[in-house]
Amino acid sequence: MSKSLSVRIPDKLAKKLDSVAKESERSKSFLIQKALESFLEEQADLQIALDRLHDTTDEIIYLEDMKEELEI
Repeated sequence: MSKSLSVRIPDKLAKKLDSVAKESERSKSFLIQKALESFLEEQADLQIALDRLHDTTDEIIYLEDMKEELEI
């Protein structure tokens, strides 16, 4: 199942989207869907990283200790 969504984008961005769609022989909808999927994955990864950064119970491993353990 899919949903229809309307968005407004600046003319300059719309022109870039048109250009990439033509060059890649993909629909604008396909490109927007892939871009949104990528953005949402990045946002999820960022939130995980921020949560771990602020988690005071998460052990800190220093680079020199890791190198020593890996014998690098």
